Amino acid sequence: MKRNKSRRYLEYAAALIDESCKFSSPSMDSAVQNPSPGENPAKQDPPASQATVADQAGEQKMDSSATGRGGRNKQKDMGRKAYRNKHIDRRAANDRQEAKRRKLEQGENPMPIYATQFSQEDIDADVRRPKKKVIVMLGYSGTGYHGMQLCPTEKTIEGDLFAAFVAANAISKANAVDPKKSSFVRCARTDKGVHAAGNVVSLKLIIEDPDIVQKINEKLSPQIRVWGIIPATKGFSAYQFCDSRMYEYLIPSHCFLPPHPSTFLAQKMVEMAEKHGDMEAFKERQAEVESYWEETDKKHIQPIIDALPEKIKPYVQAAVGSVGGEEEKATPANESGEACEERTESDTKNSDLTPDEQAQVNVAIKDIRTAYFKAKNEYRIPPERLARINAALALYVGTKNFHNYTIQKTFRDPSARRLIKSFKISRDPVVINGTEWLSLKVHGQSFMMHQIRKMVAMVALLVRCGADIKRIEESYQNSRIPIPKAPGLGLLLERPIFDGYNKKAKDLGRELLDFDKYEKEMDEFKLKEIYQRIFTEEAEKHAFGTFFNHIDSYKENTFLYVTSGGLAACSSSTTQPTAAQEKDARKAESKVLAEVESESEAELVDNGEDGG
Repeated sequence: MKRNKSRRYLEYAAALIDESCKFSSPSMDSAVQNPSPGENPAKQDPPASQATVADQAGEQKMDSSATGRGGRNKQKDMGRKAYRNKHIDRRAANDRQEAKRRKLEQGENPMPIYATQFSQEDIDADVRRPKKKVIVMLGYSGTGYHGMQLCPTEKTIEGDLFAAFVAANAISKANAVDPKKSSFVRCARTDKGVHAAGNVVSLKLIIEDPDIVQKINEKLSPQIRVWGIIPATKGFSAYQFCDSRMYEYLIPSHCFLPPHPSTFLAQKMVEMAEKHGDMEAFKERQAEVESYWEETDKKHIQPIIDALPEKIKPYVQAAVGSVGGEEEKATPANESGEACEERTESDTKNSDLTPDEQAQVNVAIKDIRTAYFKAKNEYRIPPERLARINAALALYVGTKNFHNYTIQKTFRDPSARRLIKSFKISRDPVVINGTEWLSLKVHGQSFMMHQIRKMVAMVALLVRCGADIKRIEESYQNSRIPIPKAPGLGLLLERPIFDGYNKKAKDLGRELLDFDKYEKEMDEFKLKEIYQRIFTEEAEKHAFGTFFNHIDSYKENTFLYVTSGGLAACSSSTTQPTAAQEKDARKAESKVLAEVESESEAELVDNGEDGG
C-alpha cells in the first residue's frame, strides 16, 4: 500500500514537471512574443516569468512600506566594520578624557573653579576610605547660578555641590579635581536661573560619618540644600533610571478673575453668549464673580472720583474704562533719573484743562490704577472657582495629542502625543505679601517646549472667560489654535520620579528614593528660597497681570475661542488644515502671540520646560 502511495506521488510530480515544460516551450514563448495580426499587443497577458518578477517587486514594495522607509532595518543588517565606523569609540573617548585629566594635573590646563587642589603631600597623607555608590537628593534656588551642569569657568549648582563634598571629606583629596572619578551623574539639567525643589545626582561618596549630610550643608550656600543621601545599587544612574517628572506652576488667584467689562474680550464674551444662545449657561459659569467688577468700582474707584472737582470728573471717568484692566507698573525714568508720566499725560491730555487741572487728572488716573491693583491683590478665590479649575486641569490627564501646546508640531506628528499622569491644584491657596497664590502640580512622563505654560494659560483663559472647559478636548483634534504661553516666572521642577527603581529597591530590601519624607524641609526651603524670589519679582514687574491684560485688550478675533463662539469665532483657528495652510497658520500665530507674550524666543529656549 505504501508503494502505491509513493507511485501516485511520483506520477503527480511528473505531471507538474510536464505542465511547467509547456509554459517554457518555444512555441508558447513565440506565441506571446509574436501575437497574431488581429491581436493588440498591449492587451496580451505577460509571460509567467515577467508576471513573477512583477509580483515579487510588488511584494518587495509592500514589505518596504510595512517596515518603514528603506524597507529592512539596515542597522540590524549592518556589518561589523560599518557598525564600528558608525558608532562612537567609547574607549577612544575615555582616553581623551584621561589625557585632559593628566594635563590638568600637570598644570597644562587652567584649574576649574569647582576643583579643590591639594599638594601631593596632602594627597599621600590622606587615609584611604571606602566609597559607596549613593543617591543624593537636593534642592536649590537657581538665582545667581549659570544652571545645574558643571562648568569650568562659571558658577553652577553642581560646582558648589562638588566643592562641598570635598570640603566635607565625602570625596577624597585625590579625587578633588575631577568629578568623573566619583562617577558624578545628574538626573535633570536645569538652565540659568531655574529653580528645583527636588533633583537627584548619583556618585561614589565616602559616607562613614553619620552626620555627613549636615556637614555637606554647612559647606553650601543657603540656596542649595541636600535633603538626604541613600545607598544605591552599583549600576544606578540618576539619569537613566528616571521615569518621569513633577513640575509646579505658581499663579496668582486674581488671574482667574473675568476681564474688566471695558475690555474688548469682555464685551465679546457677552456678545457671543447672546449670539449662540449660551447666556444662561455663561452666567451660571460666572456666578461667583458676576458682580466683582461692579463692587470693585463702587468700593475702590468711585470714592476717588467723588473727591475730584466737578470740572475734571468727566475726564477721569472717561479714562476709568481704559485703565480698568491695566496693572500698575513701575514708572519709567528719564535720563536725569526723574520719573516721567508720558503715558498718563498722552492718554488724558486735553486742551480745555489748565496745566494744574491736567496734573490733577493724571494723579487721579494713577490712583485709580493703584486701586485696581490693590483690589486684585485682595481677591480671594471661592471654592466654586477652584473646583472649576481642577475640572479643567483633569481634562489633560491621559495620553493626548498636545500639538497645539508646543511649537513646530503638527497633528500627525506622533511625538506630540504625551502622557500626563496627574494635573491639579496641589493644596489650599496661600497668601504671600497680600496676594493669594495657587500651586498647580503636573506629573508627566515627558514634556515638550512651552507645553506646561500653554496648558496653564488655556485653563486660565477658559475659566476667567466663562467658557465651556470641554474646549480643551477640542484642542486635541486636527485644528490649529493659537494658545499663548503663561509667564515662565512661576514654573519650577518639583521632583523627578523613580517608580521603576523603587519597585526593584523594595524587592531587594533597599531604601527607597522618596522625597516625601523630606516634605516639611522642602516646603520651608521653597517658601524661603524659591517662592519669595518669585513673589518679589511678580510684585515688581506684574508679569501675570500684564500678560492677561494684553489678551483682554487685543482687538482681534484671535482669542475668541475662549468665548461661547468656540473655535468658529477664532479667525486664527484652522480646521483640517492642509500642509500649506498649517505653515501659514503657524507663522500668523507666532506673530500674534509675540504681541501678547513678554518673553523672546531666545529667553524661552534658555528658560523653558523639560524639552519644554
